[in-house]
Amino acid sequence: MTVQPWSAGAATGIGSMPGVDPAETAAVVFGELPEFPHLAELPARGLGADIIGRTASLLVDLAVETVPSGYRVAPHAGHEHRRGVDLLRYDLDALEEAREKTGLTPPVLKTQLAGPWTLAAGIELARGHRVLTDPGAVRDFTSSLLEGLAAHVAELTKRTGAPIVVQFDEPSLPDVLAGSLPTPSGYGTVRSVPEPEARELLAQVIEGAEKITGQPVVLHCCAARPPVALLRSAGAGALAIDATLLGGSPASLLDDLGEAWDSGVSFFLGLVPSTDPGTDVKLRDVAGPALQLVDRLGFNRRILAERAVPTPTCGLAGAKPEWMRRALALTRDLGKAFVEPPETW
Repeated sequence: MTVQPWSAGAATGIGSMPGVDPAETAAVVFGELPEFPHLAELPARGLGADIIGRTASLLVDLAVETVPSGYRVAPHAGHEHRRGVDLLRYDLDALEEAREKTGLTPPVLKTQLAGPWTLAAGIELARGHRVLTDPGAVRDFTSSLLEGLAAHVAELTKRTGAPIVVQFDEPSLPDVLAGSLPTPSGYGTVRSVPEPEARELLAQVIEGAEKITGQPVVLHCCAARPPVALLRSAGAGALAIDATLLGGSPASLLDDLGEAWDSGVSFFLGLVPSTDPGTDVKLRDVAGPALQLVDRLGFNRRILAERAVPTPTCGLAGAKPEWMRRALALTRDLGKAFVEPPETW
């Protein structure tokens, strides 16, 4: 069983937050999620602040620039690459300030970056094809990513004194596996990556990140049918999924979820809406999908306290500030309720 550094009842965010003010955002995160805060991402600031640009800013000896189609490998860092580096530094400053104002070292802190397949799918080679199409380039980017991650984790540790948990976001992984990503012409698709190949690279990155942090690694994929078996077999200590999309899941996916949980993997369960649903949301409402999942799998509900961390369903970048605060408060309260369930549950 994976030893988890977060305590029972802890709750956290997925990553992105609304707005453009890192100081205000960090203060909110530390205020609402004191037991498991995360280094927030603010993609509303534009290129360099999105998942690919932010991760690219960590790369060592590799640079990107922007072209009409997105990010492309470059001999020298482009404006958006340099901007991404600056934005990340501002975020680290804000995080450190927020921690100092609380006067407390958080029990654990999470940082997020693009996983190797999403990164390789989101950056082009000089000739316009995705990095994904060149195995040598994929290896180079993965090595550079791990080298940059080591420096990033060292900086986070220095500034906060907290154990660092790394979350790799893999929103593009289902398309990589399915071979549904378009080619530069738009008339074809990039070849699908076989599962053994996808697993091998993920395992390499997970092993590397674990050596850097000494903590289990979180893999996040919020697809309706996440490749749970693949992610677990790659060695992930925790899987972050959108639990509200699991209704009607096929038996095979339920089996994969049950086997993962039974093996000691933790689940970061996306339960709180990432945007305001326009209704009066109660704690029991957001807990519903988690309780139903546990019951369908035949586990004791105590597993939610032992090996589950509630989160919003996905990033909160599209939320209004009022809902963002409400969503984080609901997430925090849900973690406490997993430990001490109300009698009405």
